[in-house]
Amino acid sequence: MAKRITFFNNKSRAGKTTLVYHVAYKLCDLGYKVLIADFDPQSNITAMCLQPERLEQIYLEPETNNLTITDAMQPVFDGEGYEGVHLEKITNQLHTAPQLIIGNLRLSRNEDILSEAWTNCLDGRPDAFKKTIVFDTILKDAEAKENFDFVLIDIGPNLGAINRAVLVATDYVIMPVASDLFSLQGIENLGQTLRAWKAQWYDRCQKKPDDKPNKPKLILPNGKMQATGYIALQHTARESRPVKAYLKWSNRIPYTYRKFVLQDDTPTDIEFQADPHCLATLKHYHSLMPMAMEAHKPIFNLRPADGAIGAHFQAAQQVGYDFDTLSKKIIAKCD
Repeated sequence: MAKRITFFNNKSRAGKTTLVYHVAYKLCDLGYKVLIADFDPQSNITAMCLQPERLEQIYLEPETNNLTITDAMQPVFDGEGYEGVHLEKITNQLHTAPQLIIGNLRLSRNEDILSEAWTNCLDGRPDAFKKTIVFDTILKDAEAKENFDFVLIDIGPNLGAINRAVLVATDYVIMPVASDLFSLQGIENLGQTLRAWKAQWYDRCQKKPDDKPNKPKLILPNGKMQATGYIALQHTARESRPVKAYLKWSNRIPYTYRKFVLQDDTPTDIEFQADPHCLATLKHYHSLMPMAMEAHKPIFNLRPADGAIGAHFQAAQQVGYDFDTLSKKIIAKCD
């Protein structure tokens, strides 16, 4: 059974999408079968994964249809029943690559539908449950088709109904955080929200209607949403250590995470780099990221032909080491 991991922080520009992209490719390099699920209405990871020509074909050619996340969701919302999801094979020069559930900006239109369904679950309405678990339905279908080892889920930086429905279908939650005040607030918000959503989903599961003879059983996800750790992103390095301006906030992360996510209010002066809940500290990769975007491949797969020459090539190799270490930690934590 695939392990579903959502990368989530309600602060934007924390490097979440770049992280999902690189972890997915590194897991493929390690021999795992990986699906990227783009459940962020901004669809940034879809743009990272696919060539411009393919993006134009998907979104602009009217004869191309039923390829995105909203196409898979719409029949459920229309009361017609689930019909299936398209899995996009990512094509590039690499031998191994993840597959993709393609994002769509129209996903944001479903916020009100999912909010209303969440409320109506308390009345035991089957249609409300089917809408609320639509992401679980889609992921079960995808996992049955391809037998994935990991599903990495990218979602937007908010605490709305779409993300709540995604988290209900999620096993593990990893928090990308930057070293600043607002990321600390994001950890606090997310910790409190995860607990609330888990409790609310449990209450709704008690209202699940009885299965009817000769009708498919309504199987609900357990809403695990297990907080698995955080990743400190985008600090600027000088002599292999973050500069002082970032240390001020970075070293507050361990206590903030424990207090608001794990509900452990025990004082601690542990530094974030030594915190067992810190899965990695990743640098801001500056000019390497635009280079990777243009090549449509991860930073650690950049070659001289892509412009990674000299110090750039050495830095790209270091990125590979960083993500290899991180991905192995994720595998161990989600075992």
